[in-house]
Amino acid sequence: MAHDSFIIANIPTFSSSAAGEMNAKITKNPKLMNTFLVVFVFVCEILSSEVPRPRGVSLSRAPLYPPDRDFTCFDGSKTIPFTQVNDDYCDCYDASDEPGTTACPHGVFHCTNAGHRPLNIPSSRVNDGICDCCDGADEYSGETTCRNNCLDLGRSAREAAQRKAELVKAGKQLRAEMSQKGMQLKQEKQGKINELQKNREEADKLKIEKEALKKEVEEIENTALEYYRQLEEEINKKKVEAEAEKNKAEAVETFNKYDSNQDGYVDISELQTRQHFDKDRNGEVSEEEAKYFLNLQDSVDLETFINECWGSIKPRLMMDAGLFKPPVAEAEGTATEGEGVQEEQEEEAHEEEQEEEEEDDDEEDEPQEPEPAEEHSDPPSVTYDEETQKIVERANAARAEFQEAERRVRDLDNEIKDVTEYLEKDFGVDEEFAVLDGECFQFEDHEYIYKLCPFDRTSQQPKSGAAETRLGTWGRWSGPEYDAYAQMTYDRGQSCWNGPTRSTVVRLECGSENKITAVSEPNRCEYMFDFVTPAACYEAPADVRDELHDEL
Repeated sequence: MAHDSFIIANIPTFSSSAAGEMNAKITKNPKLMNTFLVVFVFVCEILSSEVPRPRGVSLSRAPLYPPDRDFTCFDGSKTIPFTQVNDDYCDCYDASDEPGTTACPHGVFHCTNAGHRPLNIPSSRVNDGICDCCDGADEYSGETTCRNNCLDLGRSAREAAQRKAELVKAGKQLRAEMSQKGMQLKQEKQGKINELQKNREEADKLKIEKEALKKEVEEIENTALEYYRQLEEEINKKKVEAEAEKNKAEAVETFNKYDSNQDGYVDISELQTRQHFDKDRNGEVSEEEAKYFLNLQDSVDLETFINECWGSIKPRLMMDAGLFKPPVAEAEGTATEGEGVQEEQEEEAHEEEQEEEEEDDDEEDEPQEPEPAEEHSDPPSVTYDEETQKIVERANAARAEFQEAERRVRDLDNEIKDVTEYLEKDFGVDEEFAVLDGECFQFEDHEYIYKLCPFDRTSQQPKSGAAETRLGTWGRWSGPEYDAYAQMTYDRGQSCWNGPTRSTVVRLECGSENKITAVSEPNRCEYMFDFVTPAACYEAPADVRDELHDEL
C-alpha cells in the first residue's frame, strides 16, 4: 500500500506547455506510447481500487457519493441515508441512488474495465447472466462466472488504434496534397468567374449593338419587301382561285358524267352503276354505299354535288387513277375512307406526341436552351430585283450576327452558373474533397455495378447490361455534429416500384486511396456505401474521440 501511495504521490505534474510537448513526443514514438499506456493502465487500476465509491459508479462521479453523509439525488428531488444507496430499492426518480442494481428501470451501470475502455450499460443488464463488462463487474451475484479479459481486449484495441493512427498519419500527407489541389482549383474557378463576368458584359454590349443593327436593317427590308408581299399575295390568290375553278370544273364534268338521264340530278341508281363506289369490294354498289357519297341523300343537284358530295367522291376517283393510296383501315373494311385517313393521321400524331413526351422525361433536369426562331425561312414565290435582293441579304446577315451574339451570351451565362455552383459547394474545411468532384468510383458484386460520383449522383446497373438506375442525387453532408464530413447523403433518386424514392448514404473512412469498400441496402430502396479516402484522414481518428467521451 505504501508502495502504491508512493507511485501516486510521485506522479509528476506539468504545465500546459510541457504537457503538450510531452504528448507530442509520446504520439510520435510508438514504443514510448506503449510504455505510457502500460503505466496509465497500472495507475488506473490503482486509482480504481483505492477511491471509495458504490458499485456501478464511475471514477469521475465518485465524489458525488460521499459515504460519510446523506446522499442527495442528482435531480435534487430528495435526500436519503447513504445506506439506501444500492439497496435494491429505487428512491430517486433519476435512478441516481441505484447505479449498481436493477431496481431503477432507467438506471445506468458503469463498467470500469481497467486496461480497456470504460463502458456504461443499462442497469437492467446487471446480473442477467450475460457478461457485458469485460471485467465481469456487472455479474457480481456469483451466479454467472465472467473471465476478466480487459487486458486482452485493451491490447487488441490499442494495437488497432495504433494501426489506425499509422494509417491516419500516412493519409494525412495525401489529404494535405488533396487540400492544396482543392484550394488551387477554387482559386482557378474564382479567377475564371471574374473573367467570365467580364466577357459576359462585353458580349451583352455586342448583343445590344447587333440587335439594334438588325432592327434597323429589318425596317429597311420591310419597306423594300412590301411591294413584293402584295405581289405575292395576288399571285397566291390567283393560284387559289385557279385551283378552285379547276376543282369546280372537275366536279361539273363528273356531275354531268354521272347524270346519265340528264335530268339535272344525280341519284342513287346512277351511282350504283359506278364500280369505284363499291366500298366493301363485294362486287356491287349497295344503296347504302351510294347514299354515303350523296351525303345521305337520295339525289342531289349540281350545287349540292359540288358543295357537299365532291369532297368524298374525288378521293375515290384519285384512288382509281392511282393518285391516292387508300388507308389501311379501309383495306380491312373497318372504316370509311375519309374517316380512315383522319383517324390514321390523328393516331400517328398522338404516337409522335407520346414519344416526344417520353424523350423529355428521360432527359436531365438541366434546362434546354430555346432555339432561335428562323425568320424568312420560306423561299419567296417572286423574284426580287437586284437592289432588293442585296437588302434581304444584309438583313439575313444582321439576323445571323444577332443570333450568334445571343448564343454567346447564353453560353457565358451557363458557364457562370456552373462555376458559381462549384464555388458554392462545400468541399470540406480545407477543400480536401474538391478533387473528387467530377470523378466516379465503381463497386461490383455478383449482380450489380454500383457507381459513386461525389457531389453528383449514385447509381446501380445490372451486369446484364440493363439500364442504369439512379440511386440518389447529391444532397448534403450528414455526419454527426462533431464530424459533419464523415457522411454524405444522396437523395431524390428514381422511385421504387410501389415504394419510396431511392436514396443513398455514403459513410467516409480514412484510407490511403479513394475506393468503395462495401455496398448494402439496409432498408428497401435505401442504400449504404462505405467509401475510404485520404480526405477523411483527420487529426484525431474517430476511435480516439470515442475514448475521450466514454468516461463522460
